[in-house]
Amino acid sequence: MITCAKYGIFKTQHPAHLSSIKSSPLIHALLVTSEPKGFKSATKNPAWLAAMDDEMKALHTNHTWDLVPRPFSTNIVGSKWVSRTKFLSDGSIDHFKACLVAKGYTQLPGLDYTDTFSPMVKASTVRVVLSLAVSHKWPLRQLDVKNAFLNGILHETVYMEQPPG
Repeated sequence: MITCAKYGIFKTQHPAHLSSIKSSPLIHALLVTSEPKGFKSATKNPAWLAAMDDEMKALHTNHTWDLVPRPFSTNIVGSKWVSRTKFLSDGSIDHFKACLVAKGYTQLPGLDYTDTFSPMVKASTVRVVLSLAVSHKWPLRQLDVKNAFLNGILHETVYMEQPPG
């Protein structure tokens, strides 16, 4: 009989129960760092305020919106802040990321939008490219395009509430 333990397959445990590895930077970061759930809790920490400021600068730099008077009888989409802690491969904290997002679930189909589409690459395509690179000994590089989603073109006119603060 082959058991899971023979192959080193074990059920994962919550980090709080792993007293023997609490000295790990990843475990420490997970236990100590809490992500704010909203704007009020984020304003209590200078690191999250700086992350929100960076997001606002990126939105202004990319001319994401124009401030206009509130139109009468138009659906206004709400906004909120979403906060995430980004970690390095060793588990230490890389940076704090705050994103201003629209509450898209308040949009009305046919009125606020017609189609939704998000370009994504298939996992099989990534595997083919990686296997070609390995077999031909091509060098691999990785890059991150900050705020890449801000470069898309929105064909509809969407009215969104100003973010809090």
